Amino acid sequence: MKSSDAFWPMLATMAVFFLQTLTIGAWFALLPHVKEALGLSKAELAFALLGSPIAMLLALQVAGRVVSQVGPRRVVMIGVPVQAVVTLAFLIVGSGPALFASLVLFGAAVGFNEIAINVYSGRLEKMTGRNIMNRCHGFWSLGLMTGAGVVSLLTFLPEFNVLAGVAAFASVFALVVAWSLPRIAEASSETPVRRRQFWELPPALLFISCFMLATTIVEGAMVDWAAVYLAERLGGVEASAGLAVTVFSGFVALGRFGGDWLKTRFGAVVLARATTLIAIIGLMLLVMPLPVSFALVGFALVGFGISTAFPLGVSAAAGLGDEYEASNIAVMSTVALSGFLISPPIIGVLAEIWSLSTAFAILVPGLILALWLARFLAPASRPDSRS
Repeated sequence: MKSSDAFWPMLATMAVFFLQTLTIGAWFALLPHVKEALGLSKAELAFALLGSPIAMLLALQVAGRVVSQVGPRRVVMIGVPVQAVVTLAFLIVGSGPALFASLVLFGAAVGFNEIAINVYSGRLEKMTGRNIMNRCHGFWSLGLMTGAGVVSLLTFLPEFNVLAGVAAFASVFALVVAWSLPRIAEASSETPVRRRQFWELPPALLFISCFMLATTIVEGAMVDWAAVYLAERLGGVEASAGLAVTVFSGFVALGRFGGDWLKTRFGAVVLARATTLIAIIGLMLLVMPLPVSFALVGFALVGFGISTAFPLGVSAAAGLGDEYEASNIAVMSTVALSGFLISPPIIGVLAEIWSLSTAFAILVPGLILALWLARFLAPASRPDSRS
């Protein structure tokens, strides 16, 4: 594909990333309303919310093969509208178990969509020879923030109407944009690939997945516990404590929008090591007994430090070969999602025994290991000769 012909496919791919997360962001913003409307306790809501990640983990086990055979364009054309429509059920269910069931459908749709958009962007990178993965995930973060922002701004309208509007917008435009994408990604759908056993996976894929696990554990811990940490430091000022999540998420998006340029300039391995080191410094600012003003700096550094990890991991997994491209991304995504699942409860238990600062300190050794694992993010997943 000529460089001049790549502009629209790259722009459209980024648009799909943005559209896919609009309804997810809107759902996060409506979560307190759903909790109150259903009269759920925190424990009951926590149980219901497990439906989504459990379904995503299960969906990822088959999504790679489906995307390889059907093609990521077709999966997105079906998956994003399904995901959007299912979110409407969150506002009409009448109990916690019903919410759990609807979140199972939602999580499965998200799982298929995640694999499809990452497979397509990975193939587009290889065809064009241009780095776009970080910007794609930057638009993913921007879609999340936009969906939540729309709901927050339109509080004077009925919640169902707002969510329906967001869902309709995301569905229609995702269908149109995905349909207009070049059919570069259907090449491997003609011949179904043989399913591999665990021992047949490339060793490099396992190292890439471990790198992802070390970083997503940190990301999951920050998303769930940043506000609680800051609230404790501020003496329970909850409104101000929410700024911790805002700062963290904002610097994640900032890092992703600049990540492609940094990767082109310095290479995947150097970028991964540098940003991981920044994340370690940020965590140390949260762990050490410093004035509370250092906390927001710490969250900013951690957000920027882990921002490029997932896009770099997707590109590295996709670069291992064309035959099992979707399967490799699915394996990596499964391990990465596990980090989001296990870190919040682990941090919570450790914080209950000691403190959040001590619990955050437990995350540092994993990032130190990630400094070494970053060598497997080099093109074709071969250790960088400079490492």
